[in-house]
Amino acid sequence: MAGQEQSAASTFDINWRTGTVALVLVVMFAMSNMAVPMAQGQTFHVIHNFTSQGQDGASPYAGLVMDHAGNLYGVTEYGGNGPCSSQYTRGCGSVFKMTHSGSGWYYQPLYSFRGWGNNDGAYPYFGGLTIGPDGSLYGTTLEGGEAANCAGSPGCGTVFNLKPPVTRPASVLSPWTEKVLYRFQPAPDGNFPEGKLAFDSAGSLYGTTVYGGTNYYYWGAVFKLTPAAGEWTESVVYNFNSPPDGEQSFSGVFADRAGNLYGTTFAGGVDNAGALFQLTPSGSGWTESVLHTFITDGTQPYATPISDGAGNLYGATTAGERTNNAVIYELSPYYGGWAYSILYTFRGSYDGGPAAPLMMDAAGNLYGTAKGMNDPYGSVFKLSPYNGGWVFTNLHTFTRGSDGGNPYSNVVMDAQGNLYGTASDGGSSANCPGGCGVVWEITP
Repeated sequence: MAGQEQSAASTFDINWRTGTVALVLVVMFAMSNMAVPMAQGQTFHVIHNFTSQGQDGASPYAGLVMDHAGNLYGVTEYGGNGPCSSQYTRGCGSVFKMTHSGSGWYYQPLYSFRGWGNNDGAYPYFGGLTIGPDGSLYGTTLEGGEAANCAGSPGCGTVFNLKPPVTRPASVLSPWTEKVLYRFQPAPDGNFPEGKLAFDSAGSLYGTTVYGGTNYYYWGAVFKLTPAAGEWTESVVYNFNSPPDGEQSFSGVFADRAGNLYGTTFAGGVDNAGALFQLTPSGSGWTESVLHTFITDGTQPYATPISDGAGNLYGATTAGERTNNAVIYELSPYYGGWAYSILYTFRGSYDGGPAAPLMMDAAGNLYGTAKGMNDPYGSVFKLSPYNGGWVFTNLHTFTRGSDGGNPYSNVVMDAQGNLYGTASDGGSSANCPGGCGVVWEITP
């Protein structure tokens, strides 16, 4: 992946066709749409090609979530039928659902964002969706909200909730009901939420912003949304203050059983290469601890770490500073501190490593995607514990052709062991230069 060009650049170069192309909003994509033989008997399929037409989206940077019935949900940064328009793209982004039926999948658009001009969010980017305790969908948009100039952007971002209609919809095309839970304000509030949201045991929501906060350089913040009587109240629970603290958290956070929050910062720390932090409830406030500062052992982590049953943390970096190598790492409790170890190194992968959280199955195997840059255009991988070490298996290498390219996606697994995710560009649609992205499946 050395010398690859970041896929976001191709996304922002989208040149939309004039005219209107009709889109069948619910389409069945047969599993034979595309099948590429894989090692160890696995098969890669594209189960949806985004087109950016009608309510269909474009550029699914975020990955997917799966409900108990095996339905998939996701967001696209662009597309949908919202009124956002710029020199780069049209549409404010969308939310979609994929339902398995027989040997195929049905695609259903659930919502198109309307942008700050309608007091709605715009451009759901990296964090994707979280399924709440009530079974509905929660997420963030990078921009939009109130019609305020936020560091040159229209709006500072939102947190939203999406539910199916209360009464039986007239058709499967009926949109879901969106409620904006919070519209971010210019600093000292946090600005531009990108990471995944997390619930605590009391039903409060937590997340991070890339910018905003109270420090001079607006390095970002950790926020909390507390529900009461059907409304939500926002508070900033921590302001990043680099160095030696981190700055610019793309990751969001996750909460452990004790209510501690964990996340990463893309930059900051003692070498401005990122940090892994813990926030611990302390009386009426929070105490932050930097558990690891990235220097030469992988740099620039996008993703939230995950935890196993023993309290070990697993994550990845997108880059390496002096070595140019992204890594997969483990951070383990050790005599009152934390021991850091590298499980796998992506050689020559500067800025092309995993951007999304890893996934661990019941056997302790880790799965993820490497976003790549240009050649190759990213991959899906498995990392398996074996004889005291780890064995790396490449499950698919993207070509940025009909199979998609440059995945920023997490990986989800169903009860049969099938894997699912997205790729931010590529695919068969000609409506976006470089492709509008895909949803993919890998079957054992």
